[in-house]
Amino acid sequence: MRLSLRALCAAGAVWRESFPLHGRDVARWFPGHMAKGLKKMQSSLKLVDCVIEVHDARISFHRRNPLFQDTLGLKPHLLVLNKMDLADLAEEQKIMQHLEEQGLKHVIFTNCVKDENIKQVIPKVIELVGSSYRYHRAENLDYCILVIGVPNVGKSSLINSLRRQHLRTGKAARVGGEPGITRAVMSKIQVCERPLMFLMDTPGVLAPRIESVETGLKLALCGTVLDHLVGEETMADYLLYTLNRHQLLGYVQHYGLGGACDDIERVLKSIAVRLGKTRKVKALTGTGNVNIIQPNYSAAARDFLQAFRSGLLGPVMLDRDVL
Repeated sequence: MRLSLRALCAAGAVWRESFPLHGRDVARWFPGHMAKGLKKMQSSLKLVDCVIEVHDARISFHRRNPLFQDTLGLKPHLLVLNKMDLADLAEEQKIMQHLEEQGLKHVIFTNCVKDENIKQVIPKVIELVGSSYRYHRAENLDYCILVIGVPNVGKSSLINSLRRQHLRTGKAARVGGEPGITRAVMSKIQVCERPLMFLMDTPGVLAPRIESVETGLKLALCGTVLDHLVGEETMADYLLYTLNRHQLLGYVQHYGLGGACDDIERVLKSIAVRLGKTRKVKALTGTGNVNIIQPNYSAAARDFLQAFRSGLLGPVMLDRDVL
């Protein structure tokens, strides 16, 4: 749901021009399995013909791990921007142009849940490997592809989707709605018969340091950083700020609110009351302890975040400010 600036002004709405960071710091999230996984990726790179990097289409320009640049080396590289159904791609041409300026010429948008655009992946890989000047296939008749990316962007979902498309078989890689499901570089997983092609799933790897608090908040909203490291109410506040700033007011309709609002406490209170998310709190009075029913702001924040991640608030491009 979009409203014009004129309509917003007519409604008397005034949005924050910047998000108050108040000295917040995004905690490091670089567990041992990430460091170990990155080393295994680098050691197995000599065995692969091509690298597929999977990223979230809602943050097309933010936090593609710079460590991957060293990992990629000179191998053919395909960027798959997954979860396209959740991203606002109204300015797809500008997105592609911006990525090309960053040196990313081979990009495919996908939705692995519905296998959308998945059929483009294998032909593109074959094309990239065949046109590589390091192309040597005298002995190897099969293709081996390394799948990399930051946590929770759909690497395992891509593998399973390719298997559904080309082998008509079930999933081979575990998937989940939070980072850290894949813990180690796995053995080869077949995804195609003709040509014979294997993919290797890898754990999601973030850089040891996240460059800014705002970048960390975008990563957290997309589920690439564990929610509790940032704080669900802080994330909900940043989400509200972003939606209002870009005039994406689907949350008003989804929760049946009286209108758009830039006060996260008021919004979470309305959500909690509407969904019946309350909790009992003991209060000490002159006559003793009394149980008071209060809105559960944390539960409301979780529902707000889940609604965004499920696409119930409409498609969103968190990197719109870059364009």
